[in-house]
Amino acid sequence: MRRLTGVDVMAVVKADGYGHGAVRSAAAAIAGGATRLGVTDVTEALALRRGGIDAPIVAWLHAPGQTFSEAAAAGVEIGVSTMDQLQAAAAAASSEYAVGVHLKLETGLGRNGIPPADYAAVFSEAARLERIGRLRIVGLFSHLSNTSPDDDRGALAAFLEGVDEAARLGIHPSLRHIAATHAAIDLPESRLDCVRIGIGLYGLSPFADRTSSDLGLRPAMTLRSEVAAVRRVEAGHGVSYGYTYTTDRETTLALVPVGYADGIPRQASGTGPVVIGRQRFTVAGRVAMDQFVVDVGDTPVHVGDPVVLFGDPTLGAPGAEEWADAASTINYEIVTRIGPRVPRRQVRS
Repeated sequence: MRRLTGVDVMAVVKADGYGHGAVRSAAAAIAGGATRLGVTDVTEALALRRGGIDAPIVAWLHAPGQTFSEAAAAGVEIGVSTMDQLQAAAAAASSEYAVGVHLKLETGLGRNGIPPADYAAVFSEAARLERIGRLRIVGLFSHLSNTSPDDDRGALAAFLEGVDEAARLGIHPSLRHIAATHAAIDLPESRLDCVRIGIGLYGLSPFADRTSSDLGLRPAMTLRSEVAAVRRVEAGHGVSYGYTYTTDRETTLALVPVGYADGIPRQASGTGPVVIGRQRFTVAGRVAMDQFVVDVGDTPVHVGDPVVLFGDPTLGAPGAEEWADAASTINYEIVTRIGPRVPRRQVRS
């Protein structure tokens, strides 16, 4: 991403590093050349600090009434979307340090961000607070919708208008950032001073029409289990709750001990792909809370055999995208929803 974009990379490690582990993901990203980190909230930022991560971190979504004293003392930068948040950030400053802030501009996504009608008031106050040493205005930023290139160019133009207005009122940050993985790859004019890389950091594609392999990315997560039980049954045998699947011949059923409590989408019942040995199968019947069943036919399968749910398709594993398609969702959700009962093990390839 650094080579492609030619600008600084902010590695986004929110949601426990998209399910991969926030501290290990942050450490790997910094080792790989990212210059700063992005998370959703202060709790996530402080967890990184406790994990020994000392790189710049910005947290950009806050509950009403959030205070920032602990974050400021830990050197966490605050994403500001309202005048109240600006004042709360300034209140967290001390005689020893100003609080770093990134002002978020609303550019059409309809979520958080300073609306254009409030630019003058918020920018003027931010500039004043910086002059008196309460704040350091590190960046101006926004988010794109990824609806279409034209929509994103419109949002980018609105953002740059906001940047110009901020400059007229005395705000000259070192960073302007609006592009996440999608725009960083496909919309070069949006790269500005920094790109925020989230899903691409984990080797997954943000595009419906291009795979990780098409982009030169390798998925970082492989989800494995093992066969917990094997049962030979006759034709007409029901499988899992509701008997939505019934065997049409004498066959072998293999039990895999992960379920929707572990993040396996119930919506992928009857459609989710797995690999046992080197052969591909499909979930038979409904995914339960703790387990699902695979009809393996006459293939020899034994208790303890490894099961791969998803991983790197170039190595023969189903992709997270296939589970996403099976569950009518996106690959982001598949990896992020893997639950805490599933142990994470860091390996080197």
